[in-house]
Amino acid sequence: MNENKTPPPAAPTNPIVVIPSRLASMRLPDKPLADIHGVPMIVHVWRRAMEADAGPVIVACADFQIIDAVKDAGGDAIYTNPNHASGSDRVFEALHTVDPLKKHDCVINLQGDLPTIDPEAVKASLLPLANGDVDIATLVSPITDEAELDDPNVVKAVLSMADGADCGRALYFSRTAVPSGEGPHFHHIGLYAFRRAALDRFVKLPRGDLEQQECLEQLRALESGMRIDAQRVDTVPLGVDTPADLDRARELLAPQAT
Repeated sequence: MNENKTPPPAAPTNPIVVIPSRLASMRLPDKPLADIHGVPMIVHVWRRAMEADAGPVIVACADFQIIDAVKDAGGDAIYTNPNHASGSDRVFEALHTVDPLKKHDCVINLQGDLPTIDPEAVKASLLPLANGDVDIATLVSPITDEAELDDPNVVKAVLSMADGADCGRALYFSRTAVPSGEGPHFHHIGLYAFRRAALDRFVKLPRGDLEQQECLEQLRALESGMRIDAQRVDTVPLGVDTPADLDRARELLAPQAT
């Protein structure tokens, strides 16, 4: 028996939520500031993260207008390099700026264009990290609309998951309908909970061939041997990428009549 073997890391005890955000968008310019019933979209996302009560929430911005919007709402936001290639890189910079002593052992990377996300789903993203072998956790929801199987904008997750379980190991992600044949298919939700050491490793990895072929950043982690587990949730949040998506978000977030 190897008594010197390093034990796996424990479940995170001090998470932080970082929301990367920038104004540049090809299909919906300035979308973080898009008005949803008098409130900028980024503020809606910040509110959902605060309601999750998973840890402190920081918005990592590439533009000072976003910082102003978040701070006007009472939130915390910091400026980051506008030239980052990905949200993960922006989260990494922000995390090291606000927590150089590495007191936070886990970071939830929450996209800034998910104003309808369920706060409970944000918190649920931490559950797979109870397994010390898991580097990165994410979310999935069962696909019930067959049209999504052939929609390249819907990323499918291939999971190894026991019958009756709510969490499984991610084997692959694709924009095509995988796996083939009958059986469950899962809609991947682009939210990630990284162990601190896993994020440090991930942002230093070179882009992988599969990542470039599928245009899916998470494949870089799988190609490099990192483990991603996915927690099953019941609902898929609306990602706002187009004017039509924005209209739908306004419908979903319309104040309820009393």
